[in-house]
Amino acid sequence: MRIGIDVRCLAEGKRTGVEEYTLALLAGLFKLDQENTYVLFFNAWKQAVPDFIVECVAKYPQVTLKAFRFPNKLFNLSLWYLRFPKLDRLVGGTDIFFLPNLNFSAVSDETKLVVTAHDLSFELFPETFSWKQRIWHFFINFRHLLRRADRIIAVSRSTKDDLAVQYGIPQKKIAVIPSGIGTQFRLMSRNDEALIRVQEKYHLPYKFILSLATLEPRKNILALIRSYEALRRLGHPLFDKYSLVIAGTKGWKCEEVFAAIARSPYKESIILPGFIADEDKTALYNLASLFVYPSLYEGFGFPPLEAMACGVPVIVSHSSSLPEIVGEAGILIDPYQPDELFQALQQILLDQALADMLRQKGIERAEFFSWDKTVQATLVVLRSLV
Repeated sequence: MRIGIDVRCLAEGKRTGVEEYTLALLAGLFKLDQENTYVLFFNAWKQAVPDFIVECVAKYPQVTLKAFRFPNKLFNLSLWYLRFPKLDRLVGGTDIFFLPNLNFSAVSDETKLVVTAHDLSFELFPETFSWKQRIWHFFINFRHLLRRADRIIAVSRSTKDDLAVQYGIPQKKIAVIPSGIGTQFRLMSRNDEALIRVQEKYHLPYKFILSLATLEPRKNILALIRSYEALRRLGHPLFDKYSLVIAGTKGWKCEEVFAAIARSPYKESIILPGFIADEDKTALYNLASLFVYPSLYEGFGFPPLEAMACGVPVIVSHSSSLPEIVGEAGILIDPYQPDELFQALQQILLDQALADMLRQKGIERAEFFSWDKTVQATLVVLRSLV
């Protein structure tokens, strides 16, 4: 069986949830599956082929690459308006063509199409996207793409339900395959030198509450800042020892976050270390006393799961997929009620027994999610089509 995979989502080199999913899934598929052949489709006018793809082609004999340098805008316009070229034919013909993320595409009728749906945030929360992002999603026409697909992989039950409600996709067409978590996320020894290195590299305080997310409206960072300010206004000597660290890259409307911090009476205790390198994330989680993820909507949500695997108590929104990811291993709050987050912060910081229980439950819960399971279930879906 010849399987084509669209790897254009790796072109930007960002380690978003989609890229983490694609990198881990492909690495696992190529290692596990020696029977089928894989051809990777890549197109970028300026960006070079990612090192990961080059390494896979060199390492696995069943993997080949077809890379093109068509101007992206013209190429996407042709795919949208003319439904040409057919991606499966462009790479030499395939039995199955797999899109690990939504993108402009067109495939032949005889080729089976598999698409992974990560979330429908652009449909449910359009106000949290820029006008350029809205136009991009409009022209991709995800509804049409999914209706053309022979099978759809949803990364959570929440996403599956959204697809059924918003697009009328038959549930039998959707396979729920949760994403996994890397084995590097683990509880570290307090004497590990990596902790000191990361603390110094990012100028982190001794005690801090952590959030790791792109600075954009959907992540609800403003609610976290307000809750932290309310916590500090109590004047409790214990709470005064904790800083708030908001890590992550700048996103759309991030100016609102910077303005809120600039106005805050506790701005000296609110730290923005920016982008965190992958090799530093495990140590960052281990340094944190508490992890908070008050996102309005998530198709899956890697950071809370990573934090739990590192033994950090977590507070997350009770919305979308987060309850099924966290289970009973964290405290769930209403993201639209900052008072609930404020109360949860107090509860964990004041109750050591509760914090210890959440740490242990988090570690146990994280063990249910592995990339091996994700890869095996995905391979079952691919094999079922031919």
